[in-house]
Amino acid sequence: MKIVVCGGHHNSALVVAEKLNEKGHQLFWLGHKYSMIGDQNPSAEFLEVTKKGIPFFEIKAGKLQIRYRFWQNFFRIPLGFWQSFWILLKIKPHLILSFGGYLALPVAWTGYLLGIPVVTHEQTTVSGLANKLIARLAKKIFITFPSSAEYFPRDKVVLTGLPIREGIFKKGKSLFNNSQKTIYFTGGKQGAHVINLAIFDILPNLTEKFNVIHQCGSTTLYNDIKKADELKSTLGEKAKNYLVKEYFFEEEIGPVFNSADFVVTRGGGHTTYELMLLEKPAIVVPLPWASGQEQEKNAQMLVELGLAKILPQENLEKGKLWETILEFERNLKNYYLHSKVKLPLTEAADLIVQEIEKLFK
Repeated sequence: MKIVVCGGHHNSALVVAEKLNEKGHQLFWLGHKYSMIGDQNPSAEFLEVTKKGIPFFEIKAGKLQIRYRFWQNFFRIPLGFWQSFWILLKIKPHLILSFGGYLALPVAWTGYLLGIPVVTHEQTTVSGLANKLIARLAKKIFITFPSSAEYFPRDKVVLTGLPIREGIFKKGKSLFNNSQKTIYFTGGKQGAHVINLAIFDILPNLTEKFNVIHQCGSTTLYNDIKKADELKSTLGEKAKNYLVKEYFFEEEIGPVFNSADFVVTRGGGHTTYELMLLEKPAIVVPLPWASGQEQEKNAQMLVELGLAKILPQENLEKGKLWETILEFERNLKNYYLHSKVKLPLTEAADLIVQEIEKLFK
């Protein structure tokens, strides 16, 4: 069976794609070759998918985004539908597997108009506009959290949990050889420029007291990796306490999480789920303009579970990161998972594959 995979959450999509590939299905990927408009470095999605040998087709989809390159995004909306139409005509898939987001919307709707069945997965506690629209035509809607069921037709919903990359469980050896606590900073697969700037402002203080693992993103629009490397060269002997990379791939992420005493992160669905699964304490800086306050709600869930503290972005930008880290570290023993989360946390990919194959029996 030919299956097209698309959507904004490539880590979980790739886990399911590999399971489908193992069962003999033929996979094709429609996604972002570049994370942001104008970027010149290939996205983590493109690098990881092509590394697995899955054929990759670039879609230049757009979205309604007021704060960033509105007109460029706006005019990409019809382009995304046009590209999806021709690519799907070429592939002639039997199924479209969507993982939500604005890129999946034109693929799913064009596929539906061409008579191709669609299934979709919702990663977060709420649902964004794209997945609500995709859900209208989807045969099945896989959800991560029970709370998101209210956004979709009940007869289509299947609670699966989130497909998790196995690499996070492969601990490996510690990345540092000293007794200092280790902080893992991540802004998601694209990095977060505002978090990077806050780190750069306090990097000498950070590396004096902590080991720092920093995933800063690869975009050439900001070129934060160059700034990070320049600052590292000024740290002297403390440079050994600073590990910075554009992105940590699956074979690297286990030792990263294993080494970290706590995490400073955005509130994306994948990171939230992995923190919960690994019971890793975190300071969460939710993206203020995320659809439906998605990241704020994800962060609040971690707070209620006892794992996290929220640092609003406005406070981050006011220079509050250092004092927040110091306070969090002093009270680190108080941040732990207060109650077990009863979800199908580890078998999600297998459940999704089973549900997909039921459609064709």
